[in-house]
Amino acid sequence: MRIIGGKYRGRTIVPPSSFNARPTTDFAKEGLFNTLSNMCDFEEISVLDLFGGTGGISYEFASRGCTDIVTVEMNPVHAGFIRKSARIMGFEGFQVVRHNVFDFLEICSKKFDIVFADPPYDISGLETIPEKVISKDILNDGGLFIMEHPGTFDFSGKDWFVKEKKYGNVHFTFFEKKL
Repeated sequence: MRIIGGKYRGRTIVPPSSFNARPTTDFAKEGLFNTLSNMCDFEEISVLDLFGGTGGISYEFASRGCTDIVTVEMNPVHAGFIRKSARIMGFEGFQVVRHNVFDFLEICSKKFDIVFADPPYDISGLETIPEKVISKDILNDGGLFIMEHPGTFDFSGKDWFVKEKKYGNVHFTFFEKKL
């Protein structure tokens, strides 16, 4: 896994072989961040990364200058790896919370400009995640919720739906909190 853009572009991050995570492909990350670069100023936004996995999405935001990132990852080994990698790279404003995402959503009192979720594709109830995130008051007005998912799901009929972008087998659905 490597960082695609920003200050740490090209930097390789190698999670332990025992990791049970599916990192977002470099091709999909590049497409996602090309889209986001036209929508926001990375240095001015706050980001919540749900289901942090290897931390790849959070590292991309940090490499591009975002200094207000919260990554939620339940697995203690994964959370420790993300925390250690962020510290080694010297990312500022990078917080890792070891917690169940759904429990975290119930207690989160902060609002974000972007909430990104990359749940395990086989997680029970994947189709309900947009409602669970959108129903919580964690997005600033005009904020984006982006969900990575397999192509077997279609969220185009959901509230706040904006668009879906496809990069190979990876699909990102964008939702925007209406003002």
